[in-house]
Amino acid sequence: MKYNRGSLKKLEDLCKAMGYTVRYEQGHFQAGYCRVESRKVLVINKYFDIEGRMNTLLDLLPELPWEPGCLDEETQQFYDKAIAMKALQATDH
Repeated sequence: MKYNRGSLKKLEDLCKAMGYTVRYEQGHFQAGYCRVESRKVLVINKYFDIEGRMNTLLDLLPELPWEPGCLDEETQQFYDKAIAMKALQATDH
């Protein structure tokens, strides 16, 4: 997966399909995940570049609770690819 706007958009769409809203906000934080008023919201530092935003989303994906079956086949394949990519990166370091 390349670090570009198209791939970032796919990750954002994946999060949306899982029931999460991705927001980019200013703050003194690295990145994070929180629930706001019982909604599922992922808050990411708006000053991160595309690679930083994608890496943050890739880090958060395995930790996010979601309902199996909410993703269509193509989106599920993208999720599996993203999780595998992150696992591969973890073994490289």
